Amino acid sequence: MSRKVTRTANAPNWRNAVAFGHDLAATSLSWVLGYLLRFNFSIPAEQMPGLYTSLTWLVAIQAALFVLSGMYRGLWRYASLVDLRKIVVSALIGTLCIALAIFMFRLQGVPRSVLVAYPLFLAVMMGGSRIGYRIWKEQSFTGFSSLSATPVMIVGANELSERLIRELRSQSTWRVVGVVDTGYQTRGRLLHGIKVVGGLDKIAKVAELHALKHAIVALPEASAAVRRRVVRVCTSAGLEVLTVPTATDILHGKVTISQLRHVEVDDLLGREPVTLDTELLSRHVRGRRVFVTGAGGSIGGELCQQIMRFGPELLVMLESSEHALYLIEQNLKRKFPRSGIVPLIGDVKDAARLDAIFEQHQFDMVFHAAAYKHVPLMEEQNAWQAVRNNVFGTLTLASAAERHQVPRFVLISTDKAVNPTSVMGATKRLAEIICQSGTRPAGTVFVVVRFGNVLGSTGSVIPKFREQIARGGPVTVTHPEMTRYFMSIPEAAQLVLQAGVMGNGGEIFVLDMGEPVKIVDLARDMIRLTGLEEKDIAIEFTGLRPGEKLYEELLADEETTLATPHPKLRIARSRSTPPETLARIQSWVSSSEQQSDRAVQAMLSELIPEYQASLDKGLPVADGQQQGGTTWPMAANG
Repeated sequence: MSRKVTRTANAPNWRNAVAFGHDLAATSLSWVLGYLLRFNFSIPAEQMPGLYTSLTWLVAIQAALFVLSGMYRGLWRYASLVDLRKIVVSALIGTLCIALAIFMFRLQGVPRSVLVAYPLFLAVMMGGSRIGYRIWKEQSFTGFSSLSATPVMIVGANELSERLIRELRSQSTWRVVGVVDTGYQTRGRLLHGIKVVGGLDKIAKVAELHALKHAIVALPEASAAVRRRVVRVCTSAGLEVLTVPTATDILHGKVTISQLRHVEVDDLLGREPVTLDTELLSRHVRGRRVFVTGAGGSIGGELCQQIMRFGPELLVMLESSEHALYLIEQNLKRKFPRSGIVPLIGDVKDAARLDAIFEQHQFDMVFHAAAYKHVPLMEEQNAWQAVRNNVFGTLTLASAAERHQVPRFVLISTDKAVNPTSVMGATKRLAEIICQSGTRPAGTVFVVVRFGNVLGSTGSVIPKFREQIARGGPVTVTHPEMTRYFMSIPEAAQLVLQAGVMGNGGEIFVLDMGEPVKIVDLARDMIRLTGLEEKDIAIEFTGLRPGEKLYEELLADEETTLATPHPKLRIARSRSTPPETLARIQSWVSSSEQQSDRAVQAMLSELIPEYQASLDKGLPVADGQQQGGTTWPMAANG
C-alpha cells in the first residue's frame, strides 16, 4: 500500500521533468531557428561559437525563469490563457536577460534579428504544444469520444454556457450540438465552435434536426417568468429539461458546472439567495443556549440546522412527534457531531414540563414553531384543538419564558393571520396578539415573524402534486384563480433567524415573499417538469375548502410597514389590543372545557374584528371579495 502511495506522489514529478525538458528543448530550437532564419538556413562557421556561447547562457536563464514563474504547477490538459501569458512573459524576460548578458560579457556575433525572432518561436512552440496536448486529451480534432455521447442543446449564450461547453467536452457523457439564447446580440456567434442558432423559437427545430431528448438551461440571471417560458417551450418540444448547479454551490466548491440536475419548482419561482448579517447572528447565537419548539417540522427542523451553523453552546429541541424528533436529531448529529444537541418529547401546553426545561437549561433565545397549520383540518371538528395548541400553547410558552427571564422570544406566524377567514389563521393572529402584549421594558423581548407558504413543507401543495402526478393524475386544484406566496424552506428559516435577532420587541416582521404564484400554473409547471402535458395528466378544480382564501395577504388593513436594514424584511405596525381583550383571550383559551366549532368561530369573531367566517354550515366567506389587505409590492410606504 505504501508503494502505491509513493508512486502516486512521484507521478507529478515525472510529468514536470518531461515538461521541463520539453521547454528547454523548445528554447534551444527557437534560438537555433532564429539563427537559421537570419542566415537563410545556412549558418556561417564563424557564427557558431557565438551561437553556442549565447545558447548556454539562454538555457540557464530560461530554466530559472520557467521554474520561478510557477509554470509547472498546472496540468497541460487544462492549459489556458493564464499558462500562455506565463510563457510569453518568460520568453520576453529571457530575451531581455540574454541581450543584457551579450552587452555585459561582450558576446560576439549574435545578430539582433535573432533576439526579435526568438521569443516568437518560443511562445509558439511552448504554447502550441500545450494547446495541442489539451486538444488531443479532449479528442476535439476527431470527436471520436463524443460519438457515443448523448446530444444535447444549451439554452443561454453567456459565460456560464462557455464554461459548461468546455467542461462537457472533457467528458464523454454529453455532446453539445447547438445553443439558443433569449437575446438577439449573441445570435450567429460561436461558443467553442458551437453556433448560437437563434432564439427560443428554434428549440423545436434543433431538437427535431438532431433527435434531441435533453436541453440544458444555463440562464443564471433570468427572471422566473423567462425560466418558466423556457421550460414550457422545451417540454413542448419533447425535451427533458436539465439545469446547472446554483452559483452558491459552485462557489463553495460543492459541485462543478457540469454536474447537471433536473429543473425543480424552486428554479421557476425565481427566489434570490438570502444574504444574512452573519456578524449580527454570530453575536446573538454563538455560545448561547437556544430552544426550538416544533423542531421536527419543516420550518422548525430547518431552523435548527441554520442555528447550528452559528455555533450555539446548546440547542434544545421540543417536539410532540417521536419519529420526527428522532429524524431531526440524527440529521443534526451527523452534520454537527461535536455540538450540544438535546432532543425532548413534550407539549407546549404542558406548563410543568416547560418550567422544568427552562429551569434546567436557562435559555438565551426561544423560537416557537410548534403549531397546527392545516387550514381545512382545523376548520371542522378540530377548531377548539387549534385554539388550545396555537393560542394556549403560545400563552403557556411565552409565560414560561417571562418567568425564567429568557432574553428573546420569537414567534413564527403566517400570512393567514392577516384578515383571517380560517380558524387556523385566527388562532395565529391571537398568538401574535399575546406576544405583542407580552413585551416588557426590562424583560423578555417578543418578536413575531410572518410569512407565507414554503415549498415542500408539511401540508404544502408541492408534495401533494408530486404524489398525484406519480399516480397518473388527476392533479387537484381548488380554484383556477387561487394564488399563493412561496419561498423555500431554507430561505424562510434564514429570514426567521435574521428577523429574530433584529427585533427590539413588539414588532411583526413581514418577509418579502416576492410575487404571488397561481396554484394552477404551479401544477402545470410540475407536470411539464416530468416530461408530460395536461393531456397526459388532467387538472381538476375541486372548489374552495372551508376557511380557504383565493388570495393571501401579508399586511392587514390597519397596518403599515417600516423598512429595516435587511432588504427582505419589513416591520408591520398593527393596532394595539386593549387589556380587557387580552384578559378575555387568556381566560378563554385557558379553559379546559371542550367547545364546538360554531362556538369557537363565534368567539374568534368577537376577539378579532377582521376575522370573517361563515357560521352557517362551517362554510368559508365568499373568497375573492376580501382583499382589503396590503400585499408586499404595495407595502413600501415605510
